[in-house]
Amino acid sequence: MIRSALSYARCFALCLARANERRLILAHRAGSVRTSAADTRHALRAAITWLMHAQDQGRDDGVGSYHLVDGWSASYPETTGYIIPTLLAASGHLHWSEPKERALRAADWLLTVQRAEGSWQGGRIGEDRPGIVFNSAQVIRGMLAVHAATKQDKYLRAAVRCADWIVSVQEPDGTWARHNFLGTARVYDSYVDAPLLHLHAITRDARHREAAERNVAWVLSQQQENGWFRNADNTLKHNDRPITHTLAYTIDGLIESSQFLERPDLMQAAQRAADALLDQFLRDGTLRGRYDATWNGSEHMISTGCAQIAICWSRLHRITGEARYAEGASRMVQILEAVQRCSAQGPSAVQGALPGSFPLWGRYEKFAFPNWATKYFADALLCAEGVLPAY
Repeated sequence: MIRSALSYARCFALCLARANERRLILAHRAGSVRTSAADTRHALRAAITWLMHAQDQGRDDGVGSYHLVDGWSASYPETTGYIIPTLLAASGHLHWSEPKERALRAADWLLTVQRAEGSWQGGRIGEDRPGIVFNSAQVIRGMLAVHAATKQDKYLRAAVRCADWIVSVQEPDGTWARHNFLGTARVYDSYVDAPLLHLHAITRDARHREAAERNVAWVLSQQQENGWFRNADNTLKHNDRPITHTLAYTIDGLIESSQFLERPDLMQAAQRAADALLDQFLRDGTLRGRYDATWNGSEHMISTGCAQIAICWSRLHRITGEARYAEGASRMVQILEAVQRCSAQGPSAVQGALPGSFPLWGRYEKFAFPNWATKYFADALLCAEGVLPAY
């Protein structure tokens, strides 16, 4: 508690002492104003420009994040992996060659840091963390996207090596507890199942499909009747009220897995959770950062999770045709566009980006602009433009 208070005090003091950061804090204090959907194309180009700028800041072709006090981080293999499909989709949609070139550079860098057993490390480069199943599966997404774009086998081979390792470390109950963050089982590994199933659709290796099916069975066993999931948070302390970021991973993974497996029960499970959040949003006009087992919310809005949930609603609208999903996604994107516009008040390093939380001193990634927040915001904008990134 004391350490957290000191951290907040340090960040506020340093930011308020700098003109650009002070303007940004004041913009967040004023709150967001909804913008017109006509801003979507501009917002998308700004978000992609920021992701490419973030790629330029490190010593490699991976993508780091920016903190208002601590500056640029080293690259994250995990998030670099799933940023690749976003860059490729935006490149095609905007008829803009540079994002594709950046995606290929990122993919080639990821090949150089893949571990001998096939995994990718958790965390950031330089931290020397072990291979993590969730993180590694997100790099599979990037490898499959760039393989589809280039037809070069080296990317598919890397994806297969990684998937083989993921299968080899699966627990008997279908989870990956020992080889994941915190060393515990979490339902957001449904977001691991989807790339395994996508790979299976290409290679027809039954082991990858079977591993995904074992995991989704466990994920379904953790859902309550009201749609809420046990074991959904990325902490041990707050697992009774998971963040929207990991809830959205879980929902999106189930939607994708349902389509690969042609299983309506997975889609229904995803809808129960997505509908509960949609009801909250349409009633309150916002989402809280965390939700407990009765869907009572707490903490500030997590921009990252809101963007991901907008993507889920867009996917569900495309699948079901239900107008309320489109309404929820459209309204959420407008709010996030306004949050992005607040970033224009800050230093050049954050312009075009989305903060982890709104306001930016929220507990999730406080005072930071994690690259995955802007990645998912760009995906939500692509969805608003009728483009659903495929990986």
